[in-house]
Amino acid sequence: MKAPAGNGRVAVVAECAADAALLVAAEAAAGPEIAVICLRDDGEEGRAALDRALADASARGCEVWGRPRILDEPGVTGIVKELRALQPLRIRVPDPDPTHTGWDPDRNCPVHDEPPGRAAAALLALDAARVLQRESATPVLVDCRRTEAATPHLPATSCPRYPAVTGWLTEGFDGRATAFLPSAAGVLRWTQPRPHGADWDGPELLPGPRLMPGLRVVRDLSGFAHLFALRRTARTDGGENVEIVHAAQYRSGHPLTPWHSLGSPNPGDAYKSRETGFPAAGFDAAGGVVVFARNFGHSVSYREQRPESAWTPWRHLSGLRVADELVTVTTPKGDVQLFARLRDTPGVVRWHRPGYDAAWTEDRAVPFAPRPGSLAAGPEPGTVVFRDLRTNEPCVWQSGAHAPVPLGAAEGEAPVTGVTGVRVDGWDYSLLVRSGAGGSCEIGAFAEGRPDAGVWWNGLAGEPAHGVPAVLRDRTGRITVATLTEGAKLAVSHRESHAEGFTFGSWYSA
Repeated sequence: MKAPAGNGRVAVVAECAADAALLVAAEAAAGPEIAVICLRDDGEEGRAALDRALADASARGCEVWGRPRILDEPGVTGIVKELRALQPLRIRVPDPDPTHTGWDPDRNCPVHDEPPGRAAAALLALDAARVLQRESATPVLVDCRRTEAATPHLPATSCPRYPAVTGWLTEGFDGRATAFLPSAAGVLRWTQPRPHGADWDGPELLPGPRLMPGLRVVRDLSGFAHLFALRRTARTDGGENVEIVHAAQYRSGHPLTPWHSLGSPNPGDAYKSRETGFPAAGFDAAGGVVVFARNFGHSVSYREQRPESAWTPWRHLSGLRVADELVTVTTPKGDVQLFARLRDTPGVVRWHRPGYDAAWTEDRAVPFAPRPGSLAAGPEPGTVVFRDLRTNEPCVWQSGAHAPVPLGAAEGEAPVTGVTGVRVDGWDYSLLVRSGAGGSCEIGAFAEGRPDAGVWWNGLAGEPAHGVPAVLRDRTGRITVATLTEGAKLAVSHRESHAEGFTFGSWYSA
C-alpha cells in the first residue's frame, strides 16, 4: 500500500452542518487538518454552529482545511468524489447504528432521539471510504462517533461507537510478531518475516467484506490470535443485519481462517440486530472462550465454546443496563470476568463465575466510574485499567480491592494498556503504555503487584500516534512498543536491554 497523500488529514462527513459541528468538537488533539463534507445544506443556523465548532478547533491547534463542502452529486458517488480531492487518512462519521431510547408500539419499531439522516449519512460515508481505500491502495481509518446526548457528565461526542483497539500487537507460535488494526475496507496486518527482526511486511488488507471499522484482538492459551468484529449483511426483506464474526490466525503471515458468524443476541429482527453491541471475548484456563455483547435491551448476552465442543446458543444476563463498552479479564485462577460501563449512571458492573458450570453473578459494588472509551484489561491477571470520569487520571483496579489505585499522568484520552513480567535488575515490573499530550507515546512502570508504590512515566520521542499504542513482551523477554503514525505507518521501538532499565531505542518505520 502507498503512503497516504493527506498529511494526517481528518475528513468529517455528516448529513448537515449542525451534525458536522458535533463531530468537529470530538477532535480534541492539536495538529491534524480538518475538512468537512456535508450531504446537504441545513441553513444559516447550522452553518453558524459549524463555524463556531471550527473556530474552537482552530483555537485548540487544529488546522481547518478550506470551507465546508456541500455535495453537488448525491450518495456514495458524490462523497467519493470529495474524498478523492481531500485524500484523508481518517474519516469521522456519526454512529451508523444508534441505540434506541424507546419503542413505538403503533409502528412496531424503536424510537431514537436523533434524526434518522445521521445514521444514513454514516453508512454512505462508510461505503465511500471503502471505495476510496480499495482504489487508492492507501489505508483509510474510520472513527464513528455517537452524537446523542446519552452520557452523564460528558458530551456525547466523547463516546466512540467502536472501542479503541488494544492488544493489537501479538506474537505467533513461531516467534514472529503481527500487528492487526481496523480500516474502512477491512483489517490491516503487518507481519515480521523472521522472529525478532527489524523488517516488517505490510500493511496487507485481509479479506472481510463489509466489516465495520472496529476490531477486538484476543490471544488464546497457545498464543494464537483471534479476531472479533461486527459485519453488516443484507436481509431478504431489503434491510440489513449486524452480526458478530470471528476469525483466527494460526500461522504468522498466512491467511486467516474464514470469518465465522456468531450471529446476534437479537437475530431475525431488522431493527434489533442493528443495535448489536461490539463483542468482548476472553479465554479461560481450560481453553474455552466466552464472547459477550450488549443486546437490544441494553443488558449483556453471551455465547461460549468449550474445547472440542460446539458454540452454545446466545444466553442473556439480566441486570443493570449497560453501555456498549465491555471488557474481559482473566483472573489468576483462569476464570473470565466481564466489566461493563453502566448506561444510565456513572459506574461499572462486573460479571463473574467460579468455573464453567457455575452461574454468573452480577457485582454492582465496583468502586469506580470510568471515562467513556477508556476501559481496558490491565497488565496483570484480574486487573482493569481506566481513566477516572472526573479527573481523567489513569487508574488500576484489582477484583476485591476497596478502591482503585491512581497511576498519575492525566493527559490524553485513549485507554492505557500494558504487560507484566518485565525483568529489571532482578525485580519484576509491570509496564504501561499510553498516548499522552499531542499523541506522544509514553511508557510507565511499577513494581509488579504494587501500583500503589508509584508509577514512573517516561515519554518516547517520535511522531504523534494515532489510536492506542501497543506493547508486546515476547517469549525471549524482549519488549516491543508499536504505534500507528499519522502517516498510516507502523512505528516500532524496542527496549534496549533485556534485563536493565526502561530505556527504549529510536523509532523505526515498519
